[in-house]
Parts: sequence; C-alpha cells; structure tokens
Amino acid sequence: MAVLVKKLLRPRLGSVDLGRRVARREGSLGIDPGAAVRVRFAPSPTGFLHLGGLRTALYNYIFAKKHKGSFILRLEDTDQSRLVPGAAENIEDMLEWAGIPPDESPRRGGPVGPYQQSQRLELYAQATETLLKSGAAYPCFCSPQRLELLKKEALRNHQTPRYDNRCRSLSQAQVAQRLASVPRPAIRFRLQEVAPAFRDLVYGWNQHEVANIEGDPVILKSDGFPTYHLACVVDDHHMGISHVLRGSEWLVSTSKHLLLYQALGWQPPHFAHLPLLLNRDGSKLSKRQGDIFLEHFAAAGFLPETLLDIVTNCGSGFAENQMGRTLPELIAQFDLTRITCHSALLDLEKLPEFNRLHLCQLVNSEIKRRQLVEKLQALVKEAFGSQLQDRTVLDPAYVERIILLRQGHICRLQDLVSPVYSYLWTRPAVGRAQLGADSEKVDVIAERVLGLLEKAGSSLTQDVLNAELKKLSEGLEGVKYSNVMKLLRVALSGQLQGPPVAEMMVSLGPKEVRERILKVLSS
Repeated sequence: MAVLVKKLLRPRLGSVDLGRRVARREGSLGIDPGAAVRVRFAPSPTGFLHLGGLRTALYNYIFAKKHKGSFILRLEDTDQSRLVPGAAENIEDMLEWAGIPPDESPRRGGPVGPYQQSQRLELYAQATETLLKSGAAYPCFCSPQRLELLKKEALRNHQTPRYDNRCRSLSQAQVAQRLASVPRPAIRFRLQEVAPAFRDLVYGWNQHEVANIEGDPVILKSDGFPTYHLACVVDDHHMGISHVLRGSEWLVSTSKHLLLYQALGWQPPHFAHLPLLLNRDGSKLSKRQGDIFLEHFAAAGFLPETLLDIVTNCGSGFAENQMGRTLPELIAQFDLTRITCHSALLDLEKLPEFNRLHLCQLVNSEIKRRQLVEKLQALVKEAFGSQLQDRTVLDPAYVERIILLRQGHICRLQDLVSPVYSYLWTRPAVGRAQLGADSEKVDVIAERVLGLLEKAGSSLTQDVLNAELKKLSEGLEGVKYSNVMKLLRVALSGQLQGPPVAEMMVSLGPKEVRERILKVLSS
C-alpha cells in the first residue's frame, strides 16, 4: 500500500520538466538555444567514397536532421598531387544515391561557398598573414632534403620524426636575407608549451601536449596551398560550423587546432570524434579493398538503405542494435551521447540478410514497388536482351507479380535474373526425354494439368494449386507425388531446383504454363 501511495504522489513529468530535460541534453551536446546546428562532411577527393566515409557522413547527416540543422559537404582538395579524377563528383553522387544529400555543397552551392578548398586560397592566405603579424607563425626555409634527413635520423634512433624548429628563432634580418633566395617559404605555426584541454562529446576531457611530441607544423606550403590543420580551422570558422563530427584519428590533432583558434581569436566548434569502423577481424578498412567502395555495392544490387543500416548497426549511438532501421528511424533514435569509444566491427557477411529485410520493406510500399518494377525490367533487358522473344515478360503487372511472390526469398533484385530464374523471362528448351518418365505417364500428367488449368481459369492461387496438384498425382500407379513435381518443374523451367511448382505456375500464369506443357508434348 505504501508503494502505491508513493506512486500516486510522485510528480508526473509535465511539459516543463520534459523541456528542461531536453534542454539539459542539448546543453551537454553543446547546442545553444537559438543557435543553428551546422555540421560538415569534409572528405579528400583522393579516392571514391567508401563505407568508412559513408558512416562519418551519415552520423553528420542524422545529427543535423535531428537538431533541425544543416549538413554541408566540403571537399578538402588541397593536396593536388593525390587527387583522383572523378572522385569529387563520385562523393557527391554517392551521398545522393545513399539518400543523405548535403544541404550545401560544390554542386548545390550555398551561402558560404566555394565548397572546395582549392577555391578558398585567399582565406588561408589572410589567416596566415594574421598569424605572421602576431608572431604566432613564421617562415620556414628548410629544404625537403633536410627534412627528409631529419626523418631518417629519427627513425634510425627509434624516435618519432619531428621538426627541430630550426627556423623558429631566425631574426628579422636573417628572414629578410633568406627571402631573397627563397621568396615563397613554407609557413609554420608556433606551438605553445601548454595546449588547451577540451571536452570531446564522445571521448570526454582530453589534452594533448603536442609541442612536446612534434615540431611546429606547416600550415601553408610554399605553393600557397594550406595543410589540413589550417584549412579545416579557417573553413569551419567561416562556414559557421557548430559541431565537428570526424574520425577518431584526428583526436590528437584537436589540441593543435584549438591553439590555432586561440591564435586567430576565434571561437572553436564542439568536437565529437567517432570511433573507427573496422573489418570484422579488427583490421582497418582500406581503400585497397575494392569491395568497400559504395559503387561496388550499388553495382552488386545492394540498397542504399541497407548500407545506412549496417554501418550504424555495428557501432553505437542508439539505445539498441536492430536490423531493418530506415533513415527516418535512424534520425529519430540517434543519440550522440550513446556513442562509445569502442571501434565498430563491420560484418559484411550479414549484408545479404540486411538487404533482404530492406527489399521486403520496399516491396510493401506501393510507390517503392513501382520503382523496383522499373529496375527489374531494366535488369531483365540487360541480362537477356535478344532472348526475350516474348516481350510480355516485361509487362509491369507480370514483373510486379514476380517481385511479390519472391519477396523474402531473394536478397537482391539481381537474384531474379540469375540462371535459376531464367525460366521467368525465357522459355526453356525441354524435350520429353528430360522429364524422367515414360511417354505414357507424361501424357497422363500433362492431360491432368491442362484440365486443372482449364478448370481454374485465371483464378490460380498457390494454396488452391498445392491442393489440386496433390490430388492430380493420385491414381498414377508407380509415380510418387515428388516425381510429378519434379517432372512439372523440369517441363516449366528446364531445371531440377527452384521455387515450389505451385508458385512457378502462379508466376508464369495459366496461358504460359499451358503453352510450355504443349511445347514439351510436341517435342
């Protein structure tokens, strides 16, 4: 009774309390009331988009959409020597294919463009000039040969390679003298002894004394292009980025970036570093694995919904892992505070099962099902081409019937144009000798099936057919039901294995079944 009284007296969570709870949660995420949430996905177009990049982009996208913010695509193409032709276009193409298009991008434009770093060089030059004037940066005249020797010497002594800050202490006179022979030196940032601590939204409080580990980093190369450290800080500031969600490999560089923000007098964004996406065996995903690129999965018939589901299912950020989540469900269920520091292990062997679930979801949507019909029509034309003597197999009603009957049994739409399903699109060449029964029994079975078709008319259903086919084999001396089914399967498809005979007959329809049986009888 006392417990019941306590429950009755317990204050209910009203809208005010709920609002406070939401406000506390958003405050813990660094979301200021009234401030716009702006996140960015900033890949380098040195390769096509792969699963690791998709996962980073997806987390940014769903975080933005959950908080009514903007998702920005920025291409970090400052390393001109490593650019891959077509990679920039591929990245944006694949984001659109995956259903997570950016709100602002090189293709779409936006208020803070350009969205390619190679077109923003003036901004980096201005920031560098500010740092030079304040003494936070200095010109470096060291040759590539000297830097390479430093690196080799450190490795020989089993030390971490680092710049020895040789040019940091040059006098103004020495700088002026060297500028006469090296008019465009690299520019290095002067690291401070004490780096600021920061609270990462995933890894908690961090502080990396970068000055004790590495030398002063180059921020502007002699060719006028910035390095990542300067470019990401300048761009995130000018693009109004509120939250940086990026891979955990950049966690140790964040103190360096915060020193740059400090030197430039800018307010830094909030940082959330995402744990790595690894192979099931714990090895790192590599671009050398040809099968991790999104183009590979798209060409193989895997759905974009499947990839979004599996790369979030294997990680964290949700109350529980479940298969079959759609993008709206991912957005609704995502919670950045639930992302753990543990690496996500990707098991691609589960991909077919994920795809089967999402394919069923699409089939159950009338609009999506029409799109699947069009895709399957195109696949049939591509696979069979001139073999399609009867163009009625491309009739939308027929194609839709095939999809509906086979849903749950196939993992990809492409499976329906594999050899085992070729009978759906082309008539097999089958003679009596292939049926495995004497001519007299073939005639009797065929007669009964033709009579069944005439009796049923166009109202063939699997349940009715299953019952009638069992009756059909009764009275056939020396012929088992299983042998009758085998005979009919071969007659209809030319194959020993496949879907149930009743389903095959419903798929093909009474007219086509009749013609195939008559064709066998006349052979």
